[in-house]
Amino acid sequence: MGVKYLWDVLEPCKKTFPLDHLQNKRVCVDLSCWMVELHKVNKSYCATKEKVYLRGLFHRLRALIALNCSIILVSDGAIPGIKVPTYRRRLKARFEVADDGVEPGKETSLKRNMGSEFSCIIKEAKVIASTLGILCLDGIEEAEAQCALLNSESLCDACFSSDSDIFLFGAKTVYREICLGDGGYVVCYDMDDIKKKLGLGQNSLIALALLLGSDYSQGVRGLRQERACELVKSIGENVILQKVASEGLAFAEKPKKSKKQVKPSVCSKKGTLPLVVMNGKNSEPEGLEQIKQVIDAFMNPKCHQADSNTVSRALAEFSFQRTKLQEICHQFFEWPPEKKDEYILPKVAERNLRRFAILQSKTTEVEVNLPLHKPEKCPVSEIIKTRKVQGRECFEVSWNDLEGLETSIVPADLVERACPEKIIEFKEKLAAKKKKPKPKQKQKESSSPTKSSSLAELRHCIRIML
Repeated sequence: MGVKYLWDVLEPCKKTFPLDHLQNKRVCVDLSCWMVELHKVNKSYCATKEKVYLRGLFHRLRALIALNCSIILVSDGAIPGIKVPTYRRRLKARFEVADDGVEPGKETSLKRNMGSEFSCIIKEAKVIASTLGILCLDGIEEAEAQCALLNSESLCDACFSSDSDIFLFGAKTVYREICLGDGGYVVCYDMDDIKKKLGLGQNSLIALALLLGSDYSQGVRGLRQERACELVKSIGENVILQKVASEGLAFAEKPKKSKKQVKPSVCSKKGTLPLVVMNGKNSEPEGLEQIKQVIDAFMNPKCHQADSNTVSRALAEFSFQRTKLQEICHQFFEWPPEKKDEYILPKVAERNLRRFAILQSKTTEVEVNLPLHKPEKCPVSEIIKTRKVQGRECFEVSWNDLEGLETSIVPADLVERACPEKIIEFKEKLAAKKKKPKPKQKQKESSSPTKSSSLAELRHCIRIML
């Protein structure tokens, strides 16, 4: 869920870009968000049996591969202790949380039930991704917190997540939605835009979470998001967290005509955070301590650090395993090998061409030879013919040294960036074909004068005879 109504608050900062916007970017993906989304779309028995949600993941990954995206999948680890009450209410913990005897409300994380249906879906997703050369970073706790750390440390350019609290953990650029197919696009939110357009920084967003409610707190009853934003901005980004940590949420109280004081309401359920009520003085030590816990949970989440070996391994590049992928696709989707090759090999070829284009541009800029580990030969063997796909100019090309793929179609502008000499060769061949005389036309041209001269001779003979 993230923070209640936060996506509505951030709506003015929403941007939509075509899929090409993602080319050559490094992205991390909150895997649970993607799988929840894909599984929701396909809840029927047949869809679950045929693993349609895994097909959706496969097609998303191959689209990103074709755009030469460096992809890091991030999965959730243990459930933070502060989130356990919310988690139990929402997802019915008997299916998702291992019962380890820890009382709810304690600052102790709980291990997930790795045998649950959703945990099995995550495992399958990891298997599919690994055969494509994409590894998964298992978070210590919240996946969106780990994604945010990678983004804030510039180890990735953006995060894919539908949990709005990812900004509270420090994310800079977030893709909330991705749509493939004709007119494919991504929906993007940027922290710089949020600061400029809305005047809300990370501290202000954390304060909004306390006021509106989130996975870590229930918020102030009856407070609308518009009013909450006004209150937070009136106090200021630099001092808002110090104020709520020392004074509580009293600044959000709404004066009433009644002289009766409404006592602070503490939720009777064991282990849940107090539900702050309007006109309530949430400044008691117990309430302030819980507010500080929420702030600390967002500011100092448990994550693998950017310089850790675990993160380094996740960032390492691996090639896709063609044979293993064939086995997995047959096991999950009952696809024959040629169908899998038809889906993935053209995308791998396009990725290789994009990488070659980057190397070419870098070499031109610095005017040095390519390092030995980089390809010296263009992946494209030759251009076969021009094509147009969805109104876009493309070339059908043949490939060098890519087992299982002879030809495929790639954007013309990509070929121009990577190997303009191939376009020159192609145009020269076309010009040579046009100049070369056609045998059939020659015969027609040579036969027609002969026929006309024979007719003239025949007429001349008839005149003489007459």
